[in-house]
Amino acid sequence: MHRRWIAETVGIPEHLLRVVAPDIGGGFGAKMHLYPEELLCAWLARELKSAVKWWESRSESHQATSHGRAHTELIEVAFRNDGCILGMKVETLGNVGAYLSNMASGGPTMAGSYGTGTYKIESFEAVAKVIVTNTVPVDAYRGYGRPEAAYIAERTIEAVARHLHLDPVAVRRINFVPQSDFPYHPYGSRSVIYDSGDYQGCLDKAVAAFDYTSRREEQQRLRAAGRYRGIGVAAYTEMCGMAPSRRLAANGFDRGGWESARIAIDSSGRATLYSGSMSQGHGHATALAQIAADTLQMPVENIDVVQGDTKQVQAGHGTFNSRSMPVGGSAAHVCAGRIVAKAKKIAAQMLEVAVEDIAFEDGRFCVVGTNIEPLPFGKVARMAYLGHVLPDGIEPGLDETLFYDPVGMGAPSGVHMAYVEVDPDTGMVEIIDYVAVDDAGTIINPLLARGQIHGGVVQGIGQALYEEARYDRDSGQLLTGSLLDYAVPHADTLPKIRSQFQQTPSPTNPLGVKGIGESGAIGAPPTIVHAVLDALAPFGIAHLDMPLTPQKVWSAIRDAHSSDGV
Repeated sequence: MHRRWIAETVGIPEHLLRVVAPDIGGGFGAKMHLYPEELLCAWLARELKSAVKWWESRSESHQATSHGRAHTELIEVAFRNDGCILGMKVETLGNVGAYLSNMASGGPTMAGSYGTGTYKIESFEAVAKVIVTNTVPVDAYRGYGRPEAAYIAERTIEAVARHLHLDPVAVRRINFVPQSDFPYHPYGSRSVIYDSGDYQGCLDKAVAAFDYTSRREEQQRLRAAGRYRGIGVAAYTEMCGMAPSRRLAANGFDRGGWESARIAIDSSGRATLYSGSMSQGHGHATALAQIAADTLQMPVENIDVVQGDTKQVQAGHGTFNSRSMPVGGSAAHVCAGRIVAKAKKIAAQMLEVAVEDIAFEDGRFCVVGTNIEPLPFGKVARMAYLGHVLPDGIEPGLDETLFYDPVGMGAPSGVHMAYVEVDPDTGMVEIIDYVAVDDAGTIINPLLARGQIHGGVVQGIGQALYEEARYDRDSGQLLTGSLLDYAVPHADTLPKIRSQFQQTPSPTNPLGVKGIGESGAIGAPPTIVHAVLDALAPFGIAHLDMPLTPQKVWSAIRDAHSSDGV
């Protein structure tokens, strides 16, 4: 995408441009956008006929890189006395900064589109307003639009439960979309389709792992002793693996939703996978190699993965919207299948049997039920390159390129629960326990998937308790311009995050995967906020805007005391 954008803007033909992304570390959306300096460097290099390097300090990056979130949500809800929600009205006010970045308008519109969350709310009206201000552009940041939408749905459910003095878990149960309704079109929408899910199952697992009933009893005992602990629960869903291309274009996202893969087998049988997806610390080299190895039936060590270089990789869209496994992984899977299909034809010619009689088992081509000696994959690969034992119409070599455009998107979901304690004298929040049960469809690599959940939950905790880009109201000066002023979570403030998975395969791609990279960052903010507000319930505090800093919590407790005449 960057090569295309630079070519279109600067006027350099695409074949003369090489974009290389080395080990770039976490991006979380911000590195997807096109920044002016990237265009200026290409233009200057051409004008000066010399290499140009742009170096950005951490402080400059902190101040000028696209910021995230920046929404105000106004919600009205109609409900019955048993907690069943009948209808919602949502008005989203989304700051996009001084000018539009690449996907800026998408956040406010998606926040409205997904505002019913995991709940069956038939009557729904949403208005999204994009607000231009004097701040840095606001754009995609780990789950863009979906964390905001989950916050809309979850704060609404929590408010209903609190108003009716009902258990928040019970209110969620009564409103969940039942498993029998999938694929589900929320509020009758044509463009939003939740492919599969088991929200009750996720909740059951979370409640059991969290030991919800015992924790409620402990909370009441401690509250009587003057200690303020709170339990937070939140459910979420989103849509990942942006596709198909035609549907995206109809919704104003005209970049394309496909992903490419090329698998080249050398004459020894070793594979190289060229993927248009791009790792930013996700472990793609491992997961993509696993996918190809499973289809090619070879050791994962025999597969090299190449990403992030427009000179080597055929084409691609990169990593965003948790699309690397649903789209990039599926591309690798289907491409590997084509390699096997071609190799079967060659093996059939070598064994002088019909291709329908060939089976591929344990990395060997065999004729089941006969004494014919199986052919190892490496031997067939060698014959593919020698070229003298090939069926008519089959070209030499084992090298396939695929552009994979899915038929739809996946809808990951989950339930998170947190247990916190608030110190009323300081406003400090201690997170005692955190349980995450996430349904991302088929899990390719559980270790990498847990890592994605852990990282996302930590980012969500940061949003809920610490992180804020604060501007001066009079001058517009950014007040949190460095990490001296902008707080982030530290290891000693974080709990052990207990992660579990529920696997409800997606019918939209051959792997059944849904995407997991954004899940933790979507589920954690409402979970933590609900836990803190639950702890503050004895003070009559029903709502605080994020981040729930110690000063904000302490001030709310002080104001509650003042209103009581204390």
